[in-house]
Amino acid sequence: MEKALKRIHPVSDPEATYFLQVSWEQDLRTGFVIILSDAQHAWTGTVSEAEISQEAADMEMDREKYVEELKKALILGEESADKYNFVIARSEEEAECHFSYEKNLKDVSFRLGSLKLQKVLRPAEVIKELIAHCLDRLEGLQAKNEHLQKENENLFCDWSDMEKRLEKCVEAKEELEADLYNRFILVLNEKKAKIRNLQKLLHEAKEFAADAPRRSDSTATIETAPERGKEYDGSTDEESENLTQSSLPAAAKQRDSVLSSPDVVDVAPTRKRRQRIGKPAGTGAKVA
Repeated sequence: MEKALKRIHPVSDPEATYFLQVSWEQDLRTGFVIILSDAQHAWTGTVSEAEISQEAADMEMDREKYVEELKKALILGEESADKYNFVIARSEEEAECHFSYEKNLKDVSFRLGSLKLQKVLRPAEVIKELIAHCLDRLEGLQAKNEHLQKENENLFCDWSDMEKRLEKCVEAKEELEADLYNRFILVLNEKKAKIRNLQKLLHEAKEFAADAPRRSDSTATIETAPERGKEYDGSTDEESENLTQSSLPAAAKQRDSVLSSPDVVDVAPTRKRRQRIGKPAGTGAKVA
């Protein structure tokens, strides 16, 4: 069974302090048990599931929404004290206590529910139970607090390690950036040097192209002189004719010796044809 304990102040006597404990099995919508005590007396009562449905129908409110309002009014802490009012009316003999809870809407409030609580014959046991519940709750909160502190310490250690790693990563990143920057400067300087060399070569090529017409004119004037010298170095037609006439008698003698030999085939017609084809026209006329 789950329990929730809270401190309330009734509207009729705001200075008075009451302790309200609500217990339920599975869910608040299936019904709950209320224990109310002023540290001297105690009253108890039960709200069934049918009564919850009836209250929701009377208020023309959805049942689930009505249960949520009950949780906010009876279970949540003192932060909801300004939104909800509690009315406690005790009988003269204190045998009964009329307990009701309301919700504030600006200047208007409407009742969420009410019930009659019966006096507990042994309030000391109820008060003892309330104190035990508070101690158990306190121990649970302390254990949870210790667990959260350990988790916080672990997270702080992890955060310190991550911070150190991050610093190392930042240092490595800065070193890498510096290295890459230096390499980039070297590559950039090389590219600039290549660009300057190419620009220089391009400038020289432009100058060479501009001087090409002048050089061609000078080369033409220089080449005319050797051609004139060749004219003077060449032999005259008369000298060539004299050389041809001097070589003819020797060729005739050689031909007669070959023809007089008995083992030699007569090849004179073939040689004559070759001589006719090979001799120039002018030379043949002079020999005849």
